[in-house]
Amino acid sequence: MPITQIYYPQGSLTGERKAALAQQLTDVLLLMEGNAKTAGGLGFASILFTEVAQSDWWIGGRTDATYVAPPGKFLVRVTIPEGYMNQAHKTEVHIAVTAAIVAVTGNPNDPGQGGSVQVIIDEVTEGNWGSHGKTISLASIADTVGLSKDGERFQWVQAYFDAKARQFAAAGYPADVGGLLGDSK
Repeated sequence: MPITQIYYPQGSLTGERKAALAQQLTDVLLLMEGNAKTAGGLGFASILFTEVAQSDWWIGGRTDATYVAPPGKFLVRVTIPEGYMNQAHKTEVHIAVTAAIVAVTGNPNDPGQGGSVQVIIDEVTEGNWGSHGKTISLASIADTVGLSKDGERFQWVQAYFDAKARQFAAAGYPADVGGLLGDSK
């Protein structure tokens, strides 16, 4: 259930470029969801664009491009459920999001491009995401997008929450603190 927010300088994305970037980033989100090209996966793949006035975006104490690498300033926040990605998965997202922006707005054949594209992954603690008026768990998201709970990715997720539950128990927290992934002990 990732959400991607792209902040970009005013006037730098035309309608065509914005649509192309939205499609490429949707593909990245679906890949993050275990290639969930299902109605549920597509329903969770949100891309939000926010245009920022040139006078409101400062890098290195300046609003011009003195310290900005091509294709320009982009700040991308990818919001994901806690425990869904290990570091290798996060690195794949950093690479794929930057590559999508460079492919649409710059020159993908120039290895110097993308230095001013910042990608930040925010993890929402299990139990803090809601949809349809209900708190939803990572397990219910997996069901909605069609991700097998027998697969390697969900087994990693289960191991993460099992370890978290053990840490909380060892620290004396009540059993219901720390999330919804119900099978963790």
